[in-house]
Amino acid sequence: MDLPFSRRDFLKLSSAGLLGLFLADLRLDRVFAAETPKQGRITLSGINLYSEPFFNAKKIDIFGRDVIVNISGETDGDKGYGNPFNSKWYFISNEGYTYSGWVQPVMTLHQRPVFYIPEAGVLGEIVVPFCDTRRDVSILADRSHRIYYSSTHWITNVVVNRNEKSIWYKIYDRQIKESLYVPAHEMRVIRSNELSLLSPEVPEENKYIYVDLANQFVTAFEGEKPVLAVRCSSGAKGTTTPLGEFSTFHKGPSIHMTNQGDAVANIYDLPGVPWVSFFTGTGAGFHGTYWHNDYGRPRSHGCVNLAPSDAKFIYRWTRPEVPPETPYLYQPGKGTLVMVVSSA
Repeated sequence: MDLPFSRRDFLKLSSAGLLGLFLADLRLDRVFAAETPKQGRITLSGINLYSEPFFNAKKIDIFGRDVIVNISGETDGDKGYGNPFNSKWYFISNEGYTYSGWVQPVMTLHQRPVFYIPEAGVLGEIVVPFCDTRRDVSILADRSHRIYYSSTHWITNVVVNRNEKSIWYKIYDRQIKESLYVPAHEMRVIRSNELSLLSPEVPEENKYIYVDLANQFVTAFEGEKPVLAVRCSSGAKGTTTPLGEFSTFHKGPSIHMTNQGDAVANIYDLPGVPWVSFFTGTGAGFHGTYWHNDYGRPRSHGCVNLAPSDAKFIYRWTRPEVPPETPYLYQPGKGTLVMVVSSA
């Protein structure tokens, strides 16, 4: 879809402090919204179901984390706490409403197993709301951590348990240096043509990503033409996303992000973060997000959270191009230009 502004218009509005009003008037959150999902995963415990799409409405139910709900539709309601840009609520099972920010859109797309895995391994994507990894190839084996829809993981082998008549992918986690097992029908093998560079004909100097922290907005340009314009969630207070000019010089399609072991209060441990395009040496970057759906307010530890499909676009569109067999590529001095600003 063509956007009604050029890069020049966009930068003029930003420098004049008018970008927020312009984006609100365009209602780009609706323009670029995907169709209403059919399923959702509750991402936090204690989430309320309301009789109306308002936080002061009657509470008619309460959900625990990882409950899977049916989404009957969506509507506008109260904006999320601390989020001036998201007023979308989901209508759940034709019974009540819950704020979209704490519901991950998911699907259940069982797959046919792939029996050939190349020696270097291959990337896979979880295609069910969640999956419990196992320490051996059996449904009776001890569980390890849970992994979620749209997360990505490096598959190193396929194993058949003939006694159970079950088929498993062996995945390797580079952070914990451990191999685990996932039912093959719950994971999609990503083909190499899904990882190729987008817009390879565009000279690198004509590609440019503009991150506006005040409006929580990411725009990618090819020359004067915007090719992606989406809400994001940048770093929260105390872990703000750095301002300045950067480049996407190190990237990986699946990164286990954690600060465990550091002397910090807010511990996070996120395996299989998809489509990561780092632009600083300290780990700030663009990536897909499966632990919230609340784009429009700062809530990360410094990265720029995006919907997985948007992060995948950034990952494929920026340089350096990561070969399909490569789990992580580091090329200092290379990459696509990123400018992070605060227009407030």
